[in-house]
Amino acid sequence: MKLIAEEKIRIDKYLMNELSYSRSKIQRMIDSNHILVNGNPVKNSYSLRIGDEITINEDYTEEIEIIPEDIPLDIYYEDDYLLVVNKPSGMVVHPAAGNHEKTLVNALMYHCNNNLSSINGSIRPGIVHRIDKDTSGLLLIAKTDEVHADLAEQIANKTVTRKYIALVQGTINEDTATIDAPIGRDSNNRKKMAVTDINSKDAITHLRVLARYSKATLIECQLETGRTHQIRVHLNYIGHPIVNDPVYGYKKLEDPEFGQMLHAKTIGFIHPITKKYLEFNSNPPKRFEEILDQFKA
Repeated sequence: MKLIAEEKIRIDKYLMNELSYSRSKIQRMIDSNHILVNGNPVKNSYSLRIGDEITINEDYTEEIEIIPEDIPLDIYYEDDYLLVVNKPSGMVVHPAAGNHEKTLVNALMYHCNNNLSSINGSIRPGIVHRIDKDTSGLLLIAKTDEVHADLAEQIANKTVTRKYIALVQGTINEDTATIDAPIGRDSNNRKKMAVTDINSKDAITHLRVLARYSKATLIECQLETGRTHQIRVHLNYIGHPIVNDPVYGYKKLEDPEFGQMLHAKTIGFIHPITKKYLEFNSNPPKRFEEILDQFKA
């Protein structure tokens, strides 16, 4: 992520306001050269000049000891090279500051006896792609670096099939549509994403209506790109936010304990070793179906 300084102020103070990070985290990022100014390392005391370009490495992670945990996994496929796992809503994919336990990675490390790819570092072993904590559904997990690199390339080349189902507010009249709108950080809230032309990346979501109800529409979304919160941001952008989304949806939640009505239903890919195309489908969780039934009535 890149920011352009708009005032003369110490860099740590400026970034505390812009990123909502603690000063200590910003200082550690500066010390480890994960924050640069005009392409160069700086000190915490550096005073910004108007027009300075600040580059922030958003993949920065701090060393966390990950403890394998015996947590049940819903495994749809497994061999010596990879897994396809159905993640429940409410489970974080990988540990982060303040959340070191009961993540999918903790469970995977126990199940695989630490035999997971290392490409994404010690904090995200095996994780090829991610979904949000409160999004349920299928994820690809790599056991070797070779397989991880191949799967990541398939995702980059847009050859992996990724379909979601979502219940959105209001009625979508078109049977199919494509949302092509770039996504970047929300300038008013650095913890959110938004459709913007500033420091953004291309984002494309295809949607197809599955059913229409009096106050909501059930749709299938197919990702062409994979930006942070992409489906949630795009559906909010077109005026049909996901039902029960606490961040991008309406304030009234159907169930504050459940999360957004979004489920990663389908994953399809070419197996890096056998070269055969594999595709898996999963049903949404029981609570998803219960909330959906309320809108059918």
